Amino acid sequence: MLSRKRWAKGGILAIIGWILSPLTWWNDLVVNIPIAYGLGYLFSLISESLFLPFMVIGYWITNIAGLVLLHKGVVTVVRKEERKYGRKDLMQDIAISLGYTALMVILVQLNVLRLPSEYLPGQP
Repeated sequence: MLSRKRWAKGGILAIIGWILSPLTWWNDLVVNIPIAYGLGYLFSLISESLFLPFMVIGYWITNIAGLVLLHKGVVTVVRKEERKYGRKDLMQDIAISLGYTALMVILVQLNVLRLPSEYLPGQP
């Protein structure tokens, strides 16, 4: 039988991972893109050319962290003994994240996502 502490730990990890993971229809709009956008914006204060690269990096980090935490949380709750998060698991999580990243880059290239100052009237 699972201890309450292990069940709680796994449950919390899984919930945080699910919120960050690209497995929900709403998470990109509500969680990951705002976090990635914020990171891109912070680095754009240094140089506007850093906006897109750091937005992509932030997006990767949130998606991969979400998938890893979700996997780790579910494994903690379901398995009797903990299984090590392996290379195959990481490669699968990275592949999923790359697909969603391609979508984000397309949105930036189509000017759907821009720097905050570019949303002001009179800006291109």
